Amino acid sequence: MGTYRLRPKAVQDLEATGDFIANDNPARAVSFIDELLVLCVCIAERPDAFQRRNDLADGLRQVVHGRYLVLFTPDENGVVIERVIHGARRLEDLI
Repeated sequence: MGTYRLRPKAVQDLEATGDFIANDNPARAVSFIDELLVLCVCIAERPDAFQRRNDLADGLRQVVHGRYLVLFTPDENGVVIERVIHGARRLEDLI
């Protein structure tokens, strides 16, 4: 079973997303962040199953969850979650 780790920017992304959603619905903010963290476990178990994004960075892959993208790179221990961002953002400026 693979593992995942979060880059500092991914942690900041999760915190900002949770804060944004909590403005309208604190309970949903908690459940949405939980969903994303469960997704990270799934990513670590099968990283090759997800879409490549070599157009943004070598080895980068992505998973869509609702309106959010989880961007990650596989490594020898599992995966590194690089960013968790809203799909409407300009990805080229964030990577």
